Amino acid sequence: MPRSHAPYPEEFHQQPIDLVRAGRAPEELAHEFEPSAESIRNWVKQANRDGGRRHDGLTSAEREELTRLRREFRQLKQEREMLFNGCGQVRSGDRHDTEEVFRFVKANQAMYPVRMMCCLLKVSASGFYAWCARGPSDRYLSDLALKVEIRAIHDRSRGTFGNSQVHAELAEDGHRVGRKRVARLMRGEGLQGASRRRFVVTARRRPNTRPAPDLAERNFGVATPDQLWVADIAYVPTWAEFIYLTVVLDTCSRQVVGWSSVNHLRTELVLQALDMALTQRRPDAVIHHSDQGTQYTSIAFGLRCREMNVRPSMVSVGDAYDNAMAESFFATLKCDLIGRRRFKTQAEARMAIFEIIEGWYNPQRRHSALGYRSPVNYEWSIRDQAVA
Repeated sequence: MPRSHAPYPEEFHQQPIDLVRAGRAPEELAHEFEPSAESIRNWVKQANRDGGRRHDGLTSAEREELTRLRREFRQLKQEREMLFNGCGQVRSGDRHDTEEVFRFVKANQAMYPVRMMCCLLKVSASGFYAWCARGPSDRYLSDLALKVEIRAIHDRSRGTFGNSQVHAELAEDGHRVGRKRVARLMRGEGLQGASRRRFVVTARRRPNTRPAPDLAERNFGVATPDQLWVADIAYVPTWAEFIYLTVVLDTCSRQVVGWSSVNHLRTELVLQALDMALTQRRPDAVIHHSDQGTQYTSIAFGLRCREMNVRPSMVSVGDAYDNAMAESFFATLKCDLIGRRRFKTQAEARMAIFEIIEGWYNPQRRHSALGYRSPVNYEWSIRDQAVA
């Protein structure tokens, strides 16, 4: 039942207590005074505890101390919870960081005291109220529009683009914005690029075979397309069984010029990828650089290279650096596709590989080594320069 009057002062308690100690009954005093008999009994019990006459409860001083500690605990718990929720609102002294803090305070003022949040996040409470009175700034409205663009780009990249690639995409679309600002907005939206992981390759050398010489000699910085190709094989897991993917990569533009995916490791796997590359590119005496796997040292592959005027080149056994560009592609593939999905069937995996190579990697995947351009766009720029 709600209380109908204010608490009685301590001085008021003492008179009923003295009368009870003098022999008066609490029920009798309840008729003379306003407090109930139960309240008078409780006052007497508490007075006896405070005076050392009872030892079955806390004294008033102990109760006050307990109340203070509980109040401090609630405050510390509230501050800890607020700091945990606002851990991303770290100020670097920049005006826009301060605005981010103000927005956090405004969004949480129904849960936490404003002055407490401002104190813990090291901003002025008066500054917060002045900011509220001014309304959203032009910069804030510009950030809102940019966030929409950034999220659209990040979604188109299948969640793989980091701030550098998103910045390049924005610049190509005509937005004049700094990379640090893009990084700040992506961080605020919880967006980040995918991190690359090691991809398992499948090189096996056949005994008593004579590998081709190393014509590349680690010189992958060719200036024009179709001078040097690199190739490699890796496997893609599915729920049913593995399928094997081989790619032929142009070292100038990083474009996948040929690829094949099958459920075996016979020589046909690499022949199909080579034939696709030759059909699409029609090169003249291109170097085909690979490891010393049995598929590349096979007689059938050597004959196809001789027939099509392709110069085979092979790395040393176990030297991953000599074929680092091909292995880098597979790391990117796992980052952009394999590490994010699990395929039920081989057909599903092959369709995903087709989409990632032909619909994403070649035409859209930006590379820092290409000035944050995609392989297709980079080759177009080379052709434009040649025409000019």
